[in-house]
Amino acid sequence: MKTKLSKYMDIKRIEFIVTFQCGSKCKHCQSGGEINKHDSHPHVLSEYAAEAVKKISAAYDVASVMTFGGEPLYYPQVTAAIHKAATECGIKTRQIITSGFFANNAEKSKNIANTLADAGVNNLLLSVDTFHQEHIPLAPVRQFAQDVIHAKIPGAVLYPAWLVNKKHQNPYNAKTKELLKSLSDLPIQISEYENQVALVGNAASLLREHYEKPEVNLSKQNTHECTELLSVTNISIVPNGDVMVCGFVIGNIYEEDIANIIARYNPNENEAMRTIIQSGVFGLLGYAQKKGVKINTSDYCDVCGACQAITKKLKP
Repeated sequence: MKTKLSKYMDIKRIEFIVTFQCGSKCKHCQSGGEINKHDSHPHVLSEYAAEAVKKISAAYDVASVMTFGGEPLYYPQVTAAIHKAATECGIKTRQIITSGFFANNAEKSKNIANTLADAGVNNLLLSVDTFHQEHIPLAPVRQFAQDVIHAKIPGAVLYPAWLVNKKHQNPYNAKTKELLKSLSDLPIQISEYENQVALVGNAASLLREHYEKPEVNLSKQNTHECTELLSVTNISIVPNGDVMVCGFVIGNIYEEDIANIIARYNPNENEAMRTIIQSGVFGLLGYAQKKGVKINTSDYCDVCGACQAITKKLKP
């Protein structure tokens, strides 16, 4: 029986944004302005990341670890170290999302596929769609898909993003279907999960016209209370070492032991978190205004998007 470090956490999933560096400028990218933004840490430090995986899994029944970006395979050794730690800890799902474009070099592509297989990756999601291929050539992606197949990475699938939904008639989905058809000779399946473009990041401004106009209601009558902060199941770690719960930074693994960060977590002691729990995003908006933070809610497509924007601007 594992002893939880915080009564407010039951961590099932750990996500690592390995890097914000990327060779694409996808219209649907959720990271938006963070991509290729100068940072003192271009990637997660592998030794700290691996240690975080080990200490969290020692206290919680973690079911999955995911690495993504940016493009996580710009730093294949970092990504592999994270998954190796997850494998050693017996974490069932070791997942990576990649565009498959990190070098126009067949030998490097093959070596990286083998490195991921050796590290224990067992769910590789290869992004192939009109958004990626607007900036990324298909040839090296095809090569990497072949290398992944030869490396026998289990759970490897093509992972297209669909605008609105797969059945929606629009030029983006039509082009994506053409791209997938061009890879149909490869023995790799298309993901059964329908990866729908979320209206956050770049998509909120560049793709909004394809969606019915959403109504962001932050009235007191519709507060959208966030009880998830009282029972956290997912945490994210970004390149500079920050540990994120939703949009909130709760510590930094380069500055403090992850076990201490989690043990210290109490959303009721954070004024902004406590405001959301008690009064929802409506209350958070009022709190932000008192702090001099102005948010135009009409710029956002849903309550969560508005909430994330507010918490980002509240960062010290």
